[in-house]
Amino acid sequence: MEQVDGGEWVEFALYGAPGELPALPRGEAEVGGARVTVAGTEVPDDWEERWKRFHRPVLVADKLYVRPPWEQPAVRPGVKEIVIDPGRAFGTGTHPTTRLCLELMLELSARGSFADLGCGSGVLSIAAAKLGFEPITAVDSDRLAVEATLQNARDNGVWLDRVERHDLRRQPPPSAGTVAANLMRPLLLQVAKLMEEKPRALILSGLLDPETDEVVAAFAPMRERRRLSLQGWSAVLLT
Repeated sequence: MEQVDGGEWVEFALYGAPGELPALPRGEAEVGGARVTVAGTEVPDDWEERWKRFHRPVLVADKLYVRPPWEQPAVRPGVKEIVIDPGRAFGTGTHPTTRLCLELMLELSARGSFADLGCGSGVLSIAAAKLGFEPITAVDSDRLAVEATLQNARDNGVWLDRVERHDLRRQPPPSAGTVAANLMRPLLLQVAKLMEEKPRALILSGLLDPETDEVVAAFAPMRERRRLSLQGWSAVLLT
């Protein structure tokens, strides 16, 4: 799957071999209150290679290098590398929300416990382990995300103390000294209601720029210390 962010639009492309995907004639539909255009198009036979070309390595703050398995390893001294297979689950480190979370993590003192809410493919949890946080908890409601996080952690040679399914819509999030929540606005607001113990540092992302102030206010009395923005997406650090 690909995601391309435009100025006032987002395009999603889902690839599949013949017969794997339903026929999708061009038309309009409403999804989550947003109007979308849907179309199905036959792509060239080299779509698998085209899909790989979409997933490029990312260097974050000259300290973390996130790459898919088919790209060359990092060559810069002192750069920690994270290898993520984008075929297993969302979250390869290339999306602005993930990159911004990693940038904010790098600004923190890597000490004490860490919790990754909505771990996806485990990028933030693996980065936390490589930076020196421990113990590390990673949760997601999606079984495939949990499996991907476990496998990616093994592939990167790191240990995550607790990786499990967790319904953040109904259950309080796990407690930790540092918490990262790369989620969408409605779920972040629900996490704010259910959170029983405020962490020492809280990183919030998955937010469009205009949504950020509302979500920050929901986590009061924690206060905003840092805000980053990229391509219309925001991430904030609260303490």
